[in-house]
Amino acid sequence: MNLQTLKSQLLAILIFTMSATLCRAQEEKRKSDFWERVQFGGGLGASFGSGYTDVTVAPGAIYNFNRYFAAGLGLQYTYVSVKELYQSSLYGGSVVALFNPIEEIQLSAELEQVRVNSEYDLVDGSSFNDDFWNTAIFVGAGYRAGNVTIGMRFNVLHDNDKRVYSDAFMPFIRVYF
Repeated sequence: MNLQTLKSQLLAILIFTMSATLCRAQEEKRKSDFWERVQFGGGLGASFGSGYTDVTVAPGAIYNFNRYFAAGLGLQYTYVSVKELYQSSLYGGSVVALFNPIEEIQLSAELEQVRVNSEYDLVDGSSFNDDFWNTAIFVGAGYRAGNVTIGMRFNVLHDNDKRVYSDAFMPFIRVYF
């Protein structure tokens, strides 16, 4: 083996080693970048009254693609009860897309799918169950201050006969850390 061939082989090994190290460094940067862009949060709600109970737990996570766009997933569980009349459990998930044209304004689109299990107590002492899936598509707008957004959303698929949401318009508070 001559000196020129040895130099060529050493140069090829050096280039290969440097490119592999560079690729690994970029891969590690991508991995750490991902979790830096993820935010966790969601919502909690509770309402109590004379014979009335409404409790909601809705955790979620979003991924910030850049300062304008984010998308994420959420879960939801809601329990509603009206003493001696009605009780219902709703559970399911959602996919949300967020757009922030400026820092203080957040526009949203959300697809929600929940299972509704309801039990009605009738006057004669009997009861009946009403179990079904409900799909909602919400479009919304809100004011954003830091990690908190307060706004209003509209369910474009609202159906008064489904009895899931009493109104197509719903206020919301979103918190992501």
